[in-house]
Amino acid sequence: MPVPRPLPLSAALATVFAAAIALPAHGQSLIELYDSARGYDATYQGARAQYDASLARAAQAKAGILPSVGLSANAAATQQELSTDNLTVNRGFPNQSAGINATQPLYRPANWAVYEQSKRQVDIAQATLTIAEQDLVVRVSQAYFDVLSAQDSLALVRAQKIAVAEQLASAKRNFEVGTTTITDSREAQARYDLVIAQEITAENDLQVRKIALDQLVGRPGANPTPLAAPVVLPTVPADMNAWVQQAEDVHPALTQAKLGLEVAKLEVDKAQAGHKPTLDAQLGYNATNNPQGTSTSTSTGRVNVRAASIGVVFNLPLFAGFATENRVKETLALEEQQRQILESTRRSVSQATRTAYLGLISGAGQVKALEAAEASSQSALDANRLGYQVGVRINIDVLNSQSQLFQTKRDLAVARYNVLVGNLKLRQANGTLTADDLTNINNTLATNGRASVDSAASPNQPSAATQSPVPVPANPVFVVPPVTTPPFNPQPPTMPVPPPPPVIVVPPSR
Repeated sequence: MPVPRPLPLSAALATVFAAAIALPAHGQSLIELYDSARGYDATYQGARAQYDASLARAAQAKAGILPSVGLSANAAATQQELSTDNLTVNRGFPNQSAGINATQPLYRPANWAVYEQSKRQVDIAQATLTIAEQDLVVRVSQAYFDVLSAQDSLALVRAQKIAVAEQLASAKRNFEVGTTTITDSREAQARYDLVIAQEITAENDLQVRKIALDQLVGRPGANPTPLAAPVVLPTVPADMNAWVQQAEDVHPALTQAKLGLEVAKLEVDKAQAGHKPTLDAQLGYNATNNPQGTSTSTSTGRVNVRAASIGVVFNLPLFAGFATENRVKETLALEEQQRQILESTRRSVSQATRTAYLGLISGAGQVKALEAAEASSQSALDANRLGYQVGVRINIDVLNSQSQLFQTKRDLAVARYNVLVGNLKLRQANGTLTADDLTNINNTLATNGRASVDSAASPNQPSAATQSPVPVPANPVFVVPPVTTPPFNPQPPTMPVPPPPPVIVVPPSR
């Protein structure tokens, strides 16, 4: 009975990847899942609620410089008893009154300082919401590619299991015919058992990452669309100093710190206003009705009073037990604290931007190195297989080459995803990240099995993306091409030539 020849490794990989990717009927793009998360994520929704509350709280401060109007009404009855030596008289005096009064602040420095603070608080709330939006973009992208990375790991482990199973079967056949020892079979069996354990771990990791993505986007069974083949990564942006300079200009955290310093300065002005006078304009109209007169009038008939008033109220604080002076000292210290917070924030933003930039550059270099290592590992595996067939290599050499190749493939997939997320993290670090930047990342995903090279390139300078997202078909078909490797044509082994017999030199006789 002829023994079936094992499938080439590239064909096995293509089969496993196609089976793993084609299970779900429809995949969602990164932008599609981000839109779902924007309307579902509790952290982001809480940030929006906090933003709305901050706007309402800031608007309250405007009341201090606007007029206040109040309407009052009162109904009462007074019982009066007059007693003399010979006479006691009881009289009742019902009373109804109503009035409307208005006050307009003319000069209140503290109120104006609070009003100016409220305008800065609105900008601070906007910066806080911007940070929350940027965080959501990165969290969704990270969860998206975590699922794809877990899918790749599982597919690679399963492909490795197929390859190890073929090597195990080959070792058993060779042992049965007596060409190898039992050691080859046991080594292959041990490696196969190890791959089974790795498969269980990879399956669990995939389920955990899918649960995390589902919880983030609020869509059960979310199925991220994989990268297109061949993989086209966005170009690495140039000039780190340009990114750092842009971060110092537009980063929302720096905007918050700058506005916080302005609010602290206005707090000093508000405290110093405790020494200043206030001036208010007042306007009022009041009516009083006494149906049976008043206790001070001689008449017992109805007494109605109508009074309109207008005036200016001046108030000057003279002494408040040194409370105002100490309040000024407190606000000056808080102003200095806010100034140091601004400087610390500036340093942190600069460091984070440089770190993210260098990490992205390193990740891009890693991708190139791993692509070369993948081709080299494939060639090494082919050479070890051929050497095993001709008897110059042992089974453990083939198994080690297989493990090295699959580990390189896993590292390469992870490095590619890190570069994609690293582009977003760099923009987050320098404060320019927007939802539009997802377009470039989304363009690297599969659409009819391929991606557009031109649409996947990102600008070389730090700026937001403005391209349109690539639509994802209802039933995408993804084809993973075989690994391109250089042809391997080794020369047949040559037997060593025995060395010539030594020349024995007979010493001359004496």
